[in-house]
Amino acid sequence: MMSDDMQPSDIGANAALLRTNMKADRPLENIACCQDLPEPKMEMGAKPEFRRGRVLDGRFFILETVSCAGMATIYKAEDMDNHRQKVVVKVPLRKFESDPAFHRRFRCEEEIGLKLNHPSLLKFIPTAESRSRLYLVTEYLEGCTLDYIIHKNRPLPGEDALRIASAIAEAVQAMHEQGVVHNDLKPSNVMICSDQTLRVMDFGLASYASERRGIFGALVPIFGTPEYMAPEQVKARRTDERTDIYCLGVMLFEMLAGRLPFQSDDPWASVNLRVSGDPVAPRSLNPVISVQAEEIVLHAMQRKPADRYQTVAAFRAELDAPEQIQVTGYASRLKAPRWKLSLEKTQLLFGSLLGVGALGLLVMAFFILSNFLGGH
Repeated sequence: MMSDDMQPSDIGANAALLRTNMKADRPLENIACCQDLPEPKMEMGAKPEFRRGRVLDGRFFILETVSCAGMATIYKAEDMDNHRQKVVVKVPLRKFESDPAFHRRFRCEEEIGLKLNHPSLLKFIPTAESRSRLYLVTEYLEGCTLDYIIHKNRPLPGEDALRIASAIAEAVQAMHEQGVVHNDLKPSNVMICSDQTLRVMDFGLASYASERRGIFGALVPIFGTPEYMAPEQVKARRTDERTDIYCLGVMLFEMLAGRLPFQSDDPWASVNLRVSGDPVAPRSLNPVISVQAEEIVLHAMQRKPADRYQTVAAFRAELDAPEQIQVTGYASRLKAPRWKLSLEKTQLLFGSLLGVGALGLLVMAFFILSNFLGGH
């Protein structure tokens, strides 16, 4: 009900505030591709360790297996200490649990997850310090990954792609404000929820910005998706907030253009391409993309971190108001990648040359020996 002394301007201001709050609560509201989401498919690469009815440490009642692949098994469970709220329990496979490096990384993921607090970041649930085995617990989400959305709807409408990227940027900005770099942003690590909210997930490779080290040594878990890596990750150099900006730029490129910026049958070849050159102009793949959206993508994907957006806040500001940005013509200054051998092909070529060389030496030795024996 409107009070007698309320002015029309106050009504407009309150309405604007309400719209802002609704956008913050449901950032993907009215985006067609983020509605009527499918049921998640169960991924089984190994036999799950726990069956329904197993209770972990007297608290987490296992309901079903969500997936059992990669390095851990994901279970849907009930938190018996919290009104049987639905949760996810992530349990590493036994063969990885005994690896000290994996153990440290898993505990670091939980530590970082518990530290972060934002509606668009996966919520971690504290557990007892003493546990029967290694596991972590998070909120349970209904929906599907952004990876599914992209493959089902490629390319996405420009406005929708910018809104989704902005929602991701808001979550990543919250991480950076806590001194944390995600290091592994990719569509499969973003959950589009059935209530039109979003979660950035999987902090397994996340690190504190103050740590002066690269993540190349932890490459094994991300080998499946090298297409989203930033050049400094490929070069095993220090990562920082601008690394996440590049990775989000790749995701936005894929949403707008309908394909990845660097494509090759050999995943390592695509990694080398981003080190030696620039992506193709997104509008050459999808002319419907606005000049402003193309400018944003190419700014985020500059090879040198110093040439990118320096903060996610600056990136997000242009995602939210593309019509206000000044187009500088990044697309006209793109340089095609120089061809380089991938690591895999380099090894094959080296092995081939070594084999040919060894064969040549054997033939030469045979003729020398024949001549020597013939002369006697």
